[in-house]
Amino acid sequence: MGGVSTVDRAERDRAERVPKQDRSRATRQRLLAAAVACLAEHGWAGSTVSVVAERAGVSRGAAQHHFPTREDLFTAAVEYVAEERSTALRALFPEGAAGDRHAVVAALVDLYTGPLFRAALHLWVAASNEDQLRPRVTELESRVGRETHRIAVDLLAADESVPGVRETVQGLLDMARGLGLANLLTDDAARRERVVEQWAGLLEQTLGGVRD
Repeated sequence: MGGVSTVDRAERDRAERVPKQDRSRATRQRLLAAAVACLAEHGWAGSTVSVVAERAGVSRGAAQHHFPTREDLFTAAVEYVAEERSTALRALFPEGAAGDRHAVVAALVDLYTGPLFRAALHLWVAASNEDQLRPRVTELESRVGRETHRIAVDLLAADESVPGVRETVQGLLDMARGLGLANLLTDDAARRERVVEQWAGLLEQTLGGVRD
């Protein structure tokens, strides 16, 4: 009587395994997105693993399978969305954007006025009081900050070998962060657009022409 061959069993196991991996990946991404949304809306105190799991539509056990601790969940969530935002920012200008520095400044400001920044801010505040969280958030923010700076340099075609240019780019990011803070309490869109316009002009003067 013929049985199932080793090759057939391997194929069957692989077919069963791939959908399971896809489901696991989808569950993880739902949890990360839900964690960021909860953190942005409710802050650290109101964002428990149970609340996130319920929002993501999964069990608490499933959430803890992917992220054993609360700190694991929220640092991973902010990192995940930060990477997604960086990818989206680059995708806005697939061929570069040095010819439209106003658009680059506006895009960078948007990066700091959306839910990611609000979530990150809550995480920073929590990290200032949570010893377990502080080193994770410090390392994460350092890495995200370096990546955002690299993106800004590339999009602006800034030559950082020129004295003052690096500081100008960093000043732009600091300004964008400040606008994000102002936006936490009230919609400051009108004033924000005037600031974006001013900074775009300053960058044209400071950075000069586009690099070859």
